[in-house]
Amino acid sequence: MPSAGLQHLITMVNNYVNAYKQAKRNGDKEEAYTSISRAVEILDQIIRLYGDLPIIKVYVEMRNKYARIKKSLENEMLLATAETSGGEADETYRVELRKNPPLVPKPEAIDSDELPDFVEVGAPANITFDDIAGLEEAKEAIMESIVYPIKEPDLFPLGWPRGILLYGPPGTGKTMLAAAVANMVDGEFLYVDAAGIMSKWLGEGEKNVKKLFSYARAKAKKGTPVIIFIDEIDALLGVHDSEVGGEVRVRNQFLKEMDGLQDKGSKIHVYVIGATNKPWKLDEPFIRRFQKRIYVPLPDYEARLQLLKMLTSKIQLAPDVDLEELARRLEGYSASDIKDIVTDAHLITIREYFKTGKGPRPVSMKDFERVLERRKPSVDKRMLSLYEKWAREHGAF
Repeated sequence: MPSAGLQHLITMVNNYVNAYKQAKRNGDKEEAYTSISRAVEILDQIIRLYGDLPIIKVYVEMRNKYARIKKSLENEMLLATAETSGGEADETYRVELRKNPPLVPKPEAIDSDELPDFVEVGAPANITFDDIAGLEEAKEAIMESIVYPIKEPDLFPLGWPRGILLYGPPGTGKTMLAAAVANMVDGEFLYVDAAGIMSKWLGEGEKNVKKLFSYARAKAKKGTPVIIFIDEIDALLGVHDSEVGGEVRVRNQFLKEMDGLQDKGSKIHVYVIGATNKPWKLDEPFIRRFQKRIYVPLPDYEARLQLLKMLTSKIQLAPDVDLEELARRLEGYSASDIKDIVTDAHLITIREYFKTGKGPRPVSMKDFERVLERRKPSVDKRMLSLYEKWAREHGAF
């Protein structure tokens, strides 16, 4: 629960925003300006005092939004002054207006064809499972949960999983797995930043969740499978030391929407794939809503070798490059780490070309060794034990 001091400040922000809206309806621009200015000042105070809150980004965005409204009101009042004063004041207004045009309020609407502005539509083109090295167990679990039910729903009279959690170290391919399955089923891929669900406006977060799921269901009813991919889902559904009312309402709304997808009589294909690097932060009620909980680990030897072959096929290699030896030496590195290592080794030859004008020469084993001297794995070994422990206690393939 939030501290009493924080809750008091949030209440004050709400009161001043309501006063601003009432003044706007009454045509009292000066009172509206005063009220919204006070809201901005209090939000500045919240940001200064509670900068470590999990959703501080929400308050920063809220503060910036209200600051733009404040600036818009300044322009409107400047215009009024220019109309009565003329001449120099009028020119001052025109210059200021060009710099800061009045803010046009966005109309409120809940529409099944409308998506919140924090949602990105579309997966990277042409990504399939063949483009992802290893992770065979994860691929198989996703095929059984999504691809097979979409192709033959009548084979699943007991229903199928609609919630899938991908967890594991950063850079292991969780986002690519979700994007690939969307392409495989010719579905719509909705990428959601968990922090973005929390609104710029207090009390709007749950409406954003409704918009997201209303859009997904409408699309699915027309025959298009929808994959809702929520990155860093622990920011939305995790356990936090401090929570405000808006966070609680958003979490409850999300829980309600997730439950609505579990109707075994429903044949619509809407799936929620959540990804997290911190599964132990997830709240227990939400863990249960993800019927499939899939560990996406660091690549094993075979996956590392496959990934190296895929990446180096795009560049020229010297005869001394031993990919099998590299794959052995890259134990403990994530897929993202390995891509960066190949890129850095290739960059050495490009750098030489621009300095000498000769080449570019093929990438040698020595280039890889130089990169490995200064680039260590991004995942701590102690963290791996936490993932494996969580997988034993909560995994559900």
